[in-house]
Amino acid sequence: MLHTTNPNINHKAGLLNLAEELGNVSQACRVMGVSRDTFYRYQEAVDNGGIDSLLNANRRVPNIKNRVDELTETAVIKHATDFPAHGQTRASNELRKTGIFISPSGIRSIWLRHDLTCFKDRSRALEEQVAKEGIIFTEAHVTALEKKKDDDQANGEIETFHPGYLGSQDTFYVGTLKGVGRIYQQTFVDAYAKVAFAKLYTTKTPITAADLLNDKVLHFFSENRLPILRILTDRGTEYCGKVERHDYQLYLAVNDIDHTKTKVRSPQTNGICERFHKPILQEFYQVTFRKKLYSELSELQKDLDE
Repeated sequence: MLHTTNPNINHKAGLLNLAEELGNVSQACRVMGVSRDTFYRYQEAVDNGGIDSLLNANRRVPNIKNRVDELTETAVIKHATDFPAHGQTRASNELRKTGIFISPSGIRSIWLRHDLTCFKDRSRALEEQVAKEGIIFTEAHVTALEKKKDDDQANGEIETFHPGYLGSQDTFYVGTLKGVGRIYQQTFVDAYAKVAFAKLYTTKTPITAADLLNDKVLHFFSENRLPILRILTDRGTEYCGKVERHDYQLYLAVNDIDHTKTKVRSPQTNGICERFHKPILQEFYQVTFRKKLYSELSELQKDLDE
């Protein structure tokens, strides 16, 4: 009877012990779901080297000789920080021009080992190198960092400097209440402080969008002596229109607030609000609608505020 505490070979030792107990190799293999060939390989390994020989019996030892030489790996890493915007195929072509021959998949393997797999990782490595060594930016460096900044903004990562510098506003469809109708939530999130305000309405209009600012947002910021400089919204009809005829646009103009709109067909540009809507849906609305029946909008607004 074989005994082991190693979880990696427990099943192998168990197979050999079961065959010994049953006295039938075929039956033991059927119970354990393995072939008799596998059983005899395990048994031969134990006979030749003891139970410890079952460990890593089928595991291939990595061949370090297959890895690229140190000079090539250094050149690939240097190219990744010099030209962060280059993908693995273009990096392979550019290195060929300098006499270094390595396939695109080989470049990706090196990037994986050094955490340089995507453009953002390579840009971060460039920024760390600049901070550490104080190198002078080349034209390729400047282009790559500008592209990274644009990508960050496109995904809702916007640089702000103080509360009120930028606020993000969006409309969120909550659902339908019996006897009330459709429910919309107007949401405002300060991009710097991450302070959020939400109010529920039965319509989605410029008036309701402006009412949130007038009722909750501007009152809060004025109490703390903080001006709101700019608001980011999508291009919905409740936020966009001719200034002289649009209530929301007029309200922003009266209060001297700049209005920035997201890119067309890019809802992730307003990701600040989008990231707020998911937890409020999962942690509040989906929970409270299972616990309580609402007949009035004011009841739901009260629970939302609490």
